[in-house]
Amino acid sequence: MARGAQSERRESPANAAPELDRLIHERIRLGIVSALAANESLSFNDLKKLLLTTDGNLSVHARKLEEAKYLVCEKYFEGRLPKTVYRLTTTGRQALGRYLDHMETLIHSMRAR
Repeated sequence: MARGAQSERRESPANAAPELDRLIHERIRLGIVSALAANESLSFNDLKKLLLTTDGNLSVHARKLEEAKYLVCEKYFEGRLPKTVYRLTTTGRQALGRYLDHMETLIHSMRAR
């Protein structure tokens, strides 16, 4: 591929959509990553309340982010009660940054029309 064509592809908003991180783009996963970017860590219950979702839904989405190395999950007991805490990884923080940059570019290009 010619260098100019490659550069043109990156700058063209119409061609930018396929580069959108689909893992983060889903509403619950974007909420998880965003909440963790604003907090050092959050418990499973905190995320569930914040995102107004169910245990099962949060578990599935958090597991996908964990598999992608976007977050880490720590499980332990406080007394006799199990506790699950999530933290955003450097990889997850970078992915969120790229996603936000991408969305800003799309928004800017649409408003410029």
